[in-house]
Amino acid sequence: MMMKTSKLLLAAALTTAFTGAALAQAVVGKPAPAITATDASGKTVNLADYKGKYVVIEWTNPDCPFVQKHYDSGNMPATQKKATAQGVTWLSIQTAAPSASELQAWQKDKGAAPTATLLDPDGKVARSYRARTTPHMYIVDPQGTVIYTGAIDSKPTANPADIKGATNYVNLALGEALAGKPLSQPATQAYGCSVKYPSGA
Repeated sequence: MMMKTSKLLLAAALTTAFTGAALAQAVVGKPAPAITATDASGKTVNLADYKGKYVVIEWTNPDCPFVQKHYDSGNMPATQKKATAQGVTWLSIQTAAPSASELQAWQKDKGAAPTATLLDPDGKVARSYRARTTPHMYIVDPQGTVIYTGAIDSKPTANPADIKGATNYVNLALGEALAGKPLSQPATQAYGCSVKYPSGA
């Protein structure tokens, strides 16, 4: 009887732990985890400030070859500009970031055009979203619901030559969402470098 009780308690504990983890991550069809972070200019930014708009959230890292693929080729800046031209908010996030000035200088050099660049030095935002790679992309709808999670495109390589033949999942998702259509690819497998969580995070 004691062994059976112990197993039940263990199962309950695991269920509770799993449920808690599920509630603390970005899941398609569920409310997006809250974001409060300082941007590269020192301003506090909240995801809630953009309720009523579509929001793209991008995890980035200038040192990652997969990120470099999309920035050096101009693909990520072009995707950002296309989105913001349609009234979409774009938040780039760097976990365990270099200095804000270094990040801003890199973005300027690459022609990046996010609405804001957020610093996540303690990894709290990345943990809440379960961000795994750079890049890792999320789209939140005007009601604050996650409608897309995953990769920037369909070619999981660091080779810029592969961009031409790839499906840009962010462009695809935004195009469908803005047209009032259901997303054909609401979740894909993110690829890239591991998010650099701070020591102990």
